[in-house]
Amino acid sequence: MKVRRSLKSLKNRDKGCQLVSRKGKLYVINKKKPRFKARQG
Repeated sequence: MKVRRSLKSLKNRDKGCQLVSRKGKLYVINKKKPRFKARQG
């Protein structure tokens, strides 16, 4: 999982990417391609 400053560009990499907020942290999750996982904060 990558920790990034900005997740805006990562969200647009694949159609399956979703932005999710958990416990005050933003995550990009993708069930079809797990290598796109990322966290912010």
